[in-house]
Amino acid sequence: MRALFAFISLAIAVAPLPAQDRAGNGDEAAVRELVRRYVDARERIDPEAVAALFTPDADQLVSSGEWRKGRDEVVRGTMASSRSTGGHRTVTLESVRFLTSDVAIADGRYELTELSGGATRRMWTTLVVKRTADGWRITAIRNMLPAAPAPSR
Repeated sequence: MRALFAFISLAIAVAPLPAQDRAGNGDEAAVRELVRRYVDARERIDPEAVAALFTPDADQLVSSGEWRKGRDEVVRGTMASSRSTGGHRTVTLESVRFLTSDVAIADGRYELTELSGGATRRMWTTLVVKRTADGWRITAIRNMLPAAPAPSR
């Protein structure tokens, strides 16, 4: 019995903690602030500010199916999109989940309002972010248009 108790105690002591528990208390707030800064830089159509928020190998898959690979291409594409669509962007994060203490997935609703003709586009967005020597940076974005409900049978 003592051997079983010792084994269980040792297993508990060395078991890895869930990533959410290893992330620092301020990490979720830092990720949310990173996303806020990204939306702000897009709204200002500021390519330098956008570039500063991404890793060099970042990529972005947008709702049209265009896949932008590398920070320079992401910046070019986001600036072209901001200029051509206009409107007002918001991202409302619904969750931030830490895969490790240095990598997180941020999921939320992405809305473009005040488009030409008063249109609104409602999408989902997923941002993969990682901690770097310069702080949290975006390494991937996936924007998705919700699919129409399937017809019932």
